[in-house]
Amino acid sequence: MPYGSIVAVFFVLWWLCFVAVLPIGTQSQHELGEVVSGTDPGAPAAPALLRKALIATALALVVTPLLLWGINSGALHEYWNR
Repeated sequence: MPYGSIVAVFFVLWWLCFVAVLPIGTQSQHELGEVVSGTDPGAPAAPALLRKALIATALALVVTPLLLWGINSGALHEYWNR
């Protein structure tokens, strides 16, 4: 598989993982009782985006080879084409 395709698959999987990880452990300003004036009460108080981006990167690094193996596996092609 060309390297550009692998990078594209990783990029898409990274965004999927990032969106899936975003709500984990997040508390809104309203839940904490510390609503900053001029912001939405549902906005996260401490989003920890760097930590979540690193988690998404680790997940994408695990899922990308598994997906590429599944796409290129002869055994899986035989199973799907029964």
